[in-house]
Amino acid sequence: MRIFLLHHAGGSHLAYRDWPALFPADWEVCLLEAPGRGRLADLPVLPTAEQVVTFFLEDLRPWLDRPFAVFGHSMGALLGYELTLRLMAEGLPLPVWLGLSARGAPRADGHQDVVQRHLLSDDELRRVVGAMGGTPPEVLADPGWWAMLEPLLRNDFRLAETWRPAPGTPKLPVPVTVFGGEQDIVVRPERLAEWAGHTERYLGLRLSPGDHFYFRHDTWQVVDRIVADVAKVR
Repeated sequence: MRIFLLHHAGGSHLAYRDWPALFPADWEVCLLEAPGRGRLADLPVLPTAEQVVTFFLEDLRPWLDRPFAVFGHSMGALLGYELTLRLMAEGLPLPVWLGLSARGAPRADGHQDVVQRHLLSDDELRRVVGAMGGTPPEVLADPGWWAMLEPLLRNDFRLAETWRPAPGTPKLPVPVTVFGGEQDIVVRPERLAEWAGHTERYLGLRLSPGDHFYFRHDTWQVVDRIVADVAKVR
């Protein structure tokens, strides 16, 4: 089994740096990275989900030669969903399982029930990002770190907040499990549960104690749930 992990807005592959050791030894764990950060910091950021998925696919095509799963967190969940739709549209192999974490399901009007964070002032954006969890306070308070992080956050938030589903988007034929934090201030459990209407094989909602980055405190449990759900559908 091969699994592709997609990171959150403002993040990089480092969000999953501890995950590979938690999967079974015969799983190949691939940490995808959008341009403009981490190992790809020398590349310009991409402003739309469509462009990021196109970038991913250029590298992924040779890696679709064995059963694979996809897990995405927040912005990564949106990208995972769009990636699966693109694979369907191009007649390419589909994931045996899709995990969507901390992202509300698409609505016809595109409304996601979130503040348009990419339009906030610097001070407001810093406060909102701090309240979401996941970013150390010392990073938000440091002018040098913030100068590097702020443009990336604005780009990724704009990508996630201005995305709209294409008219007539079909239901996914792929089994889907949804994950989230019980105290997440960004997306409510009922919005997560709406993913049930976007797939023919909904495996349920898995809520964990914690905020938007709930998995920091029980990563091994989340990985165990992924492995168990993949085993159900293989």
